[in-house]
Amino acid sequence: MAFDPQFLGVEAPMPAPSEAGAATSVELDYLHFAVVLDTGRRFARITGVNIDGDLLVDVPRGDAWRFDDRIPEAWQAGPEVYARNDLDRGHLVRRRDPVWGPPEVARRANDDTFRYPNAAPQQAEFNQSLELWNGLEDHVLEYAEVHRHRLSVFTAPVLDPDDPPYRGIRIPLRFVKVVAWRSGDDLATAGFLLDQSPLVDVEARERARIAAGATAVPDLGPFRTFQVPVAEIAAATGLEMPLLVAADRMPRTLAVEGPRPILHPGDLMLGGR
Repeated sequence: MAFDPQFLGVEAPMPAPSEAGAATSVELDYLHFAVVLDTGRRFARITGVNIDGDLLVDVPRGDAWRFDDRIPEAWQAGPEVYARNDLDRGHLVRRRDPVWGPPEVARRANDDTFRYPNAAPQQAEFNQSLELWNGLEDHVLEYAEVHRHRLSVFTAPVLDPDDPPYRGIRIPLRFVKVVAWRSGDDLATAGFLLDQSPLVDVEARERARIAAGATAVPDLGPFRTFQVPVAEIAAATGLEMPLLVAADRMPRTLAVEGPRPILHPGDLMLGGR
């Protein structure tokens, strides 16, 4: 089964592109997850994965990235983007997240994550740092496994038209993640923003910001993860996610103070209000 919006026992649907974005979007179903691909930008607008913390298993990683042959290769940012540079093919749906269930199912889910629609270019230091993307993903998966929770996790690059051009694509500078779980009989969510802009062509970006009359200092530092209101994620991505916004567990008093830095796992708000 692909992504299930009822997986948590309460509705947690995939965020949807706006009417304008839907015209260039195609949804691709995989085992335990789905990708909504923007065929113009050649990256995902949003991904959603169901994680069953009670049934997670380990399978060999492999590294056989492939095009999804159900759609044209021209719609997918392929190997030419990642060759001979320090860009990683960053999994959006993390490889281990959908790998649960019987062995043959888990192996297939693992293989499904190595499709180019599930990749986005991430500067190697960003993708591998425990303080950034990898650290957040580790904590979310451990939370599901230790507590035997079911989670639905939505991940996306922010497809900004001002993203820097490179080899026929534009490199996303920001990534977002919304974690959803069931709290009692209710849906609960938490939103996170990760920024690689200080690690991607810093000088060129600062020149552009100065020319535009903006500050030359990036809003978010390169070694930080921030918890932000889910409503801000909806606005930044142009995606519709009213149920996820309404279920946000970030207290309003903190939300109005701006992005909240995550310095260690205890800072993550994945519990009650």
